[in-house]
Amino acid sequence: MADESDHTDGARDDGVREMSRGRRLAALRGSERVLSDNPFARTIGERLAGLTAEAPGAYDLDGWLDVYGDGIVAHLEARTAELLGMEAAAFFPTGTMAQQVALRCWAGRTGNDAVALHPLSHLEKHERKAYMVLGGLRPVHPTDEPRTPTAEEIRELDEPFGTLALELPLREPGFVLPTWEELTEVVEAARERDAVVHFDGARLWECAPHFGVGLADIAALADSVYVSFYKSLDGIAGAALAGPASMIEEAKAWRHRYGGQVSQQWPTVLSALAGLDRELPRLPSYVAHAKIVAKALGEAFAAAGVPWFRINPGVPHTHQFQVWLPYPPEVLEEAGVRLAEETRTTLFNRWFPGEIPGLSVTEVTVASSALSWTADDVGAAAGALLDRVTAGG
Repeated sequence: MADESDHTDGARDDGVREMSRGRRLAALRGSERVLSDNPFARTIGERLAGLTAEAPGAYDLDGWLDVYGDGIVAHLEARTAELLGMEAAAFFPTGTMAQQVALRCWAGRTGNDAVALHPLSHLEKHERKAYMVLGGLRPVHPTDEPRTPTAEEIRELDEPFGTLALELPLREPGFVLPTWEELTEVVEAARERDAVVHFDGARLWECAPHFGVGLADIAALADSVYVSFYKSLDGIAGAALAGPASMIEEAKAWRHRYGGQVSQQWPTVLSALAGLDRELPRLPSYVAHAKIVAKALGEAFAAAGVPWFRINPGVPHTHQFQVWLPYPPEVLEEAGVRLAEETRTTLFNRWFPGEIPGLSVTEVTVASSALSWTADDVGAAAGALLDRVTAGG
């Protein structure tokens, strides 16, 4: 599924015309209450002002400008490695670059170009298969079920593979996670196959409450971990790859070859450090509140007699989950924008066509703006949205 950063205005992939981005963002920015916020609904000036306000607490601004990673970048790399309990980390401008470099490094070290991964993973769905096209690697799919593969499925793969790549959480089926026992078992199964393990942990930061362990405990299961600084931490952009020191040194060489050795990255890195300070401690509260929000939405839809709906997963594993409703995306978006314009309340963000005609899906992200919402607030807003959906239909 795409999000705000994946689509531009105009014709959607299915040919449906969208309302103007300006109207949507104006409605959102005019709202006094926002359940699922849009991190891109800010002006350049606002973003710069926010970064300037947070910067003094994130890093010494009297230090010299970073040049090719010799200052603030190195500081972020060291902090990331420490948080994840890894020997070293390398900063990358994008997660796509970090992922393909990681898999390329492991393929060279294992001597096996096969990567076991889920067909719904980010590597397959949202990176234009860079690991295949640029890295010359090939996929092996342990399962096509909408979940992390099981240990038994890993053991039963009918050909050797050098790397098992696990996306935590698996976004496409609803930001789903295995249990801690299931995760440890699938990693053990990969080890039995003499494979290394790489975690696509773009959203790893918010997984700790579900597993009931710390970030370093999760990362310790893998040989390498990629994390993002903008998906959950509200950074401008950027990612890090963490792992053994020798592997990270090799990854830095590939980073240079792939064009990721940028001369100055201090604004992006500064926003990442600010996000670690501000958002990382808050994520457990977001995850806990997402469960309240999801339950309230389900109860509101049932009380309103919606003919079919789904909250997926029913009890969210992280602070993000899916909502499915039986109405066209343009109807739901129009109703949502009118709700915001008329009541200054924004409930959901973008809607997209589901795989089954007549169904639409949105992703809900519970963050700071949602913490003040009670279950009753959620139910009332959902009812008001549905009133506008049926009135418009």
